[in-house]
Amino acid sequence: MKSFQQEFIEAQHVIESFNKVSSNFEKLEKAGKYMVQSLKGGGKIISCGNGGSMCDAMHFAEELTGKYRNERPSIAAISISDPSHLSCVANDYGYEFVFSRFIESMGNRGDVLLAISTSGNSANVIKAAEIAKQKGIIVIGLTGKNGGKLAPLCDVEIRVEHMGYADRVQEIHIKVIHSLINYIELNLSV
Repeated sequence: MKSFQQEFIEAQHVIESFNKVSSNFEKLEKAGKYMVQSLKGGGKIISCGNGGSMCDAMHFAEELTGKYRNERPSIAAISISDPSHLSCVANDYGYEFVFSRFIESMGNRGDVLLAISTSGNSANVIKAAEIAKQKGIIVIGLTGKNGGKLAPLCDVEIRVEHMGYADRVQEIHIKVIHSLINYIELNLSV
């Protein structure tokens, strides 16, 4: 039982550390405004990440295209997670390009990319952010540790400054994702 309790104590410590940095909430609001502006202008939100972060990217998109808390029209969002696309690009170009090739074909000026990397150093997420910047797409980054190479590519970087295991960073990332979805739902109809 003690190990279970320790897990929750560690998680609470990380969220308390995140909450103490007031600029985190300013960045969240800025990211939310970019997303709402894009959607109101006919854009879409594209999300990507690896492993657990891909699951978070998929969760973000499905809550928007489906339903989060309130009844409302479906919202334009897609995660880069189609296995046939991923395996095709990985085979033909390399895994580094699995997200950027999608951005090249489907991303448009006015869209938003939600790029998720707990280390900030995932080569394929960095490449996606680089291509997004070239296309005039706003990049919102969810990172951890010191932000890595992804940090300077972001229009808004929301960083969980935790140097331990990635799962602690991901626990905050999912709260950030839910907060952004809630913000979008509340502000898209305004």
